[in-house]
Amino acid sequence: MLKNLDPTTTQIYAPVRQELAQVETRLRDLGQGQEQHLDDLLSYLFERGGKGMRPALTLLASKLFGKGSDAAVIMAVAVELLHIATLIHDDTVDNSDLRRGQQTISSRWGRNVAVLLGDYVFATSATFVCDTHNVRVIRRFSETIMELSSGQLMEFFNTRNPDVDRKTYEGRIFRKTASLFQTAAETGAILGGAPENAVQALKQYGYNVGMAFQIVDDILDVKSTAAEMGKPVGNDLLQGVLTLPTLMLLERYPDDNPIPKLFAAPDQRQHLDKALSMIQNSDIIDRCYADAEAYCRRATSDLSALPFSPSRDSLLTLAGYVTTRRK
Repeated sequence: MLKNLDPTTTQIYAPVRQELAQVETRLRDLGQGQEQHLDDLLSYLFERGGKGMRPALTLLASKLFGKGSDAAVIMAVAVELLHIATLIHDDTVDNSDLRRGQQTISSRWGRNVAVLLGDYVFATSATFVCDTHNVRVIRRFSETIMELSSGQLMEFFNTRNPDVDRKTYEGRIFRKTASLFQTAAETGAILGGAPENAVQALKQYGYNVGMAFQIVDDILDVKSTAAEMGKPVGNDLLQGVLTLPTLMLLERYPDDNPIPKLFAAPDQRQHLDKALSMIQNSDIIDRCYADAEAYCRRATSDLSALPFSPSRDSLLTLAGYVTTRRK
């Protein structure tokens, strides 16, 4: 799960390093005793690695008022599995060939296998949540699955729609991204025995970090290289999805803009190249970073009343790190 972490991420994860190792072990053991084809598919998923930010958030929140618990480790596994399941389905819906520089499940094994494997991972995540034996956590996890699915539907029904407004965009990125960050922090706090005011503070922290995280993803989609991102630059726009940088471009140039032309003729690459050039040669990226940083400042404020601890320090560092990451 955790590969090629930079020094800052390693520092952030330090208070929960042992618990994250347990999460990784449980994920890698999922294929044991299964049919060979399922073991192969699951092994391929977990070989790719990832940042592990969502399970780390669960574990850090769980240790703010105690030593954490096995239930928090179980929840961290569930959170990561839910994240992985959404990636499988997103890649399938988007016809994506690459994820983190490797073939997606749908590209390598086909759409049918990808849908079924995504369903399997979804269901597996639910079994882990049930093992927490906490009805509040189980309900919140179920609501998150609904939010993730509704976010994907919002995206689908607004594909190649140049009239998407900022409110619709913010609702979509909450459902598709921030809701899981919010749930990771909230459920970790609940399972760690945090008082209710702290649970609510961490829930809001997760929301703000998640919103910032997605805005930075949007920025990287239009400014990074394909090698850095592990997928094509401008992929969201190619898929007909408006993100914050492209929304700002439409707001700035409502009459003569390459984005509606690209949506009308997605095979004409010159419209994508022009849109990316216009964004990169303006202050739009800086303005997007400013929006992300505002969310991170709110996240930092959410932690102000929580007790000092190594986990709190890590959460503060995480809020600052979100806007400096490059992949």
